[in-house]
Amino acid sequence: MKLGFIGCGNMAQAMIKGIIKNKILAPEEIIASDAYKAGLEMANAVYGISIAENNDEVVEKSDIIFLAVKPYLYEEVAAEIKTLLKPNQIVITIAPGKTLGWLAQQLGENTKIVRTMPNTPSMVGEGMTGVCHNKFVTEEEIAEVCRIMRGFGRVEIVPEYLMDVVVAVSSSSPAYVFMFIEAMADAASADGMTRDQAYQFAAQAVYGSAKMILETHKHPGQLKDMVCQPGGTTLEAIRVLESHKLRSSIFEAMKACVAHAKKM
Repeated sequence: MKLGFIGCGNMAQAMIKGIIKNKILAPEEIIASDAYKAGLEMANAVYGISIAENNDEVVEKSDIIFLAVKPYLYEEVAAEIKTLLKPNQIVITIAPGKTLGWLAQQLGENTKIVRTMPNTPSMVGEGMTGVCHNKFVTEEEIAEVCRIMRGFGRVEIVPEYLMDVVVAVSSSSPAYVFMFIEAMADAASADGMTRDQAYQFAAQAVYGSAKMILETHKHPGQLKDMVCQPGGTTLEAIRVLESHKLRSSIFEAMKACVAHAKKM
């Protein structure tokens, strides 16, 4: 099987890195094109993938094609490759807001299309990707797509109406977490800890906390209560966070993210 990438930027290279590292596919089974030739050549040098002269070559030589360009380029790229697509090829998208219906209009009504929404932790093999697909993709084909995407993290199939929610809770949310870690590190540094140590303590605390949820399957509130001793320091910190409406701020930020994704 040949996997093609139209667009070979940071997200595409994160996927490629995981797919190769986890031996999902060999480098020679992956081909990519990109308008930025220096980045494409770097991907070739680092990962050993094939590079194409243009997008047409990627379509010609691939069984599964990732459209990994910026959302505003989707219409242009779709118009370029539409007549080249074969009935058995699968097109995978990674852009918010581009519905299966819209994509079918751009690529052809009978095209096998899979919408995905990965996130930047894919760069370290800890991604979270939401997936939905149209009726032309078979169970065997979607299983193969998910197998490929597990090369760089976890995968969940969701109904299409939840894809905008995936944007808020997974694709955009690393930015919220990075802000939280930065704020914790700022405070620790203000009390005398070095920057390097502060980032390490804060980041590891977040990483370990997330891992506890995934591995214990306990409710976050239950895990929170395990940390909060009566009359202790943690409850005092939580009191301040609640007074500043932390939960409400996160809730409203995610609602705004979903609303904006629906307009794209």
